[in-house]
Amino acid sequence: MPFRVLRPSANSPTPAPWPALLLIGALCLPGCSLLPRAEKGDDNQEASTAAIAKSATPAFDLRVRAPATVQDTLERHLELQRFRHLPDLHANELQRLLGATDANARELLGTMGYFAPTITVELTETPDSPTAPRAVVVTVKPGPQTHVASADIVFSPDSTAATETDNRAPDASARQQQRVQRNWSLTPGQPFTQSAWDTAKNDGLRQLQARRHPTARIANSRAEIDADKHEAKLSVSYDPGPAYRFGPLRVEGSQRYDPDGARRLARLPTGAVYDEAEMLDAQLRLANSGYYDAVFLTLDTEGTDPQAAPVVAQVREAKVQKLVFGPGFSTDSGARLSLEHIHNQMPGLGWRAVSKLALDRETQQASSEWTDLPDNNGWRWFAGGELQREATGDYDVNSSRLRTGRSKSTRNIDRNYFLQYDYANSQGLAANAQSPSDTSTALSLNYGWTGRYFNSLTAPTRGHGVAVELGLGTTLRPERDPFVRSRVRWQSFVPAGRVTDASGTGRNARIALRAEAGAVLARESAQIPVTQLFITGGDTTVRGYGYRSIGARTDNGQLYGGRYLAVGSVEWQRPIVYNGAMTDWESTLFVDAGAVADKVGDLSPRVGVGAGVRWRSPVGPLQADLAYGIKTQELRLHLRLGFSF
Repeated sequence: MPFRVLRPSANSPTPAPWPALLLIGALCLPGCSLLPRAEKGDDNQEASTAAIAKSATPAFDLRVRAPATVQDTLERHLELQRFRHLPDLHANELQRLLGATDANARELLGTMGYFAPTITVELTETPDSPTAPRAVVVTVKPGPQTHVASADIVFSPDSTAATETDNRAPDASARQQQRVQRNWSLTPGQPFTQSAWDTAKNDGLRQLQARRHPTARIANSRAEIDADKHEAKLSVSYDPGPAYRFGPLRVEGSQRYDPDGARRLARLPTGAVYDEAEMLDAQLRLANSGYYDAVFLTLDTEGTDPQAAPVVAQVREAKVQKLVFGPGFSTDSGARLSLEHIHNQMPGLGWRAVSKLALDRETQQASSEWTDLPDNNGWRWFAGGELQREATGDYDVNSSRLRTGRSKSTRNIDRNYFLQYDYANSQGLAANAQSPSDTSTALSLNYGWTGRYFNSLTAPTRGHGVAVELGLGTTLRPERDPFVRSRVRWQSFVPAGRVTDASGTGRNARIALRAEAGAVLARESAQIPVTQLFITGGDTTVRGYGYRSIGARTDNGQLYGGRYLAVGSVEWQRPIVYNGAMTDWESTLFVDAGAVADKVGDLSPRVGVGAGVRWRSPVGPLQADLAYGIKTQELRLHLRLGFSF
């Protein structure tokens, strides 16, 4: 209602007592805070307000009668839902809303491919209903769903024009465009929906933008709907834009560390065809280097030469020194504590040093690893050492190791060569004449090569990996004896059918194959340090057996490291569908086998069988396996996070 503020006129003076009363009131107001608060009254007031809000009667009750395929969407997104709880909704306004409901429902049904529905909207007065005084019933018969009749995917006429610097560009761009056409997801015969149409267009665009054409765009798109025939004719025209190549890396935000070092760490292939995966790999290498807390790489496409477009690396540098404390747990070795000190610029050398103390049920370790920045060819120097006490079979082994060499990592291949010194002192759990303390040392020259060709380095579903190690050395104590040490690892994921849910979403099942073999060739009496011998068993090798519980046997029957190793595994991994929907879980069945001995003829495999589940977490698969060791006749639970090869 209208109101006004009463003010004294200029001609009527304010009575003298009023200023005094106002002054007294102002002085007394602070004292009110000392009075007891009416907490109970406040609670009652809040409760009454909540009760009023809760008991407010909706303006009308909305009911949707439609097939399950469209009912949920209509109930969620009909405009009527927004006005149900308006307490003062006028009858005329409700009639206007009902008049717009038909068009609103048709628009929603059209996004799901139903363009010839029959819709009835009814309003009924229900004064005696405890829920609402009126009821609105929307009855929908969606009719036949529209299907795709044709899909025409074209590209701008000049998109395959050759550049002056690369005559192969037309063929490469043409092949890329053909892949977009082949991989088009909304093919003739499939149901037409707005979401599927948008997804298909965007998927094609992403395929262009991911390689060679980062500035690609959708020039034109059209979906012609024939409501009588329930058919959709689709057409989309892409403008790929120019083909780009990587230019120099420009580092922004560098203060402590040399920007040239960042370029060598990133190993971005300057001059190569733009590839989003290559740029993300370079970003990941910078982020994992330890020199930066945050890294973000972008291609500069504004006013630059497409044949040498700069890549901008926005970085936030890590502190020069950092101390990290980490607790953990493993089913192999129990609870674990670690303390790690990182120094990113060692005085004098400028190398990065990572020093670590680690303690768990099986191992106590102190180590330090120093690494230089890579040179222009990608090779980097490293040096390191460790002191360790570890349970190896039935012995406790005190060992030390020093190594120095060079390493190089590319997108798929890691290589290294190094000189290594080993010292090992083995102490039997029960001292007797047959198990004396045994000390040995060795010097060896080693080479390692690892190739990873998986579709993902954190959660692979296809691909393979191979790793080879070769060492030539000689024992130094108690006698000099030459030896050769070799080890080969292999893992592969083979597709084994496809699992789909009720909506058609699918993922491949697969067979995971794993094999490992190793050998130390030396004179039979040679005292090889146990750190150069083999022992296996546990979460990542032979499940169903304890950590490092499969090895050779000494003369008195005690478990020890052996000269020959053989391990194999077959695992079936299958996605889990629950309530008709694809989940992030997978089930597994597996068989593992492994053997260690001092002679090839003495290899006797230990077999473990079991089942488990996998959860596709953001950092890699979380694995839980229950395995039965046939030799030990025991069940063991094995937990593991992530994938490594």
